[in-house]
Amino acid sequence: MRVALASDRNGLDYKNRLIQHLKYNGYEPIDVGTYENVPCDTPVFAMKAGKLVAMGDCKYGILICATGTGMVMAANKIKGVLCGMGYADLVTQHMRQHNDANMIAFGQKHMGYEDVEHRVDIFLTTDFVGLHHAPRVQQIRDLEENKEIHQTPIMNPNWK
Repeated sequence: MRVALASDRNGLDYKNRLIQHLKYNGYEPIDVGTYENVPCDTPVFAMKAGKLVAMGDCKYGILICATGTGMVMAANKIKGVLCGMGYADLVTQHMRQHNDANMIAFGQKHMGYEDVEHRVDIFLTTDFVGLHHAPRVQQIRDLEENKEIHQTPIMNPNWK
């Protein structure tokens, strides 16, 4: 499975360590930069990884910057990307199970490497369950198309 990875200089160390971890576990990491510890624009690298995921060249994407926030914000502007912040194990599991996320972001300055590696493993091995979550994911996709969305009765039977 191909996995896109991107970072700015603040996430470079973790990204490089994750590439080795992914290779060891049989994944094919696709590193789209940055490659050096110099100032750079986070959105450029989030875009590169996000486009690979959105086009289907990579199944998933992993983004790392100082906080993860800039990466999440930039990646979610790309049609077809559903990116969340992997700040806890259960959050990471639910972002796949409930929201069908295809990208995850981390903040190297605010998370230990072992936690990030563990959450990458959770993210890559957790399936989307569908069921009553599927309509919400479709609503997110509809927002990308600027379509109007409404509360679904399955989520709130008392909604009028």
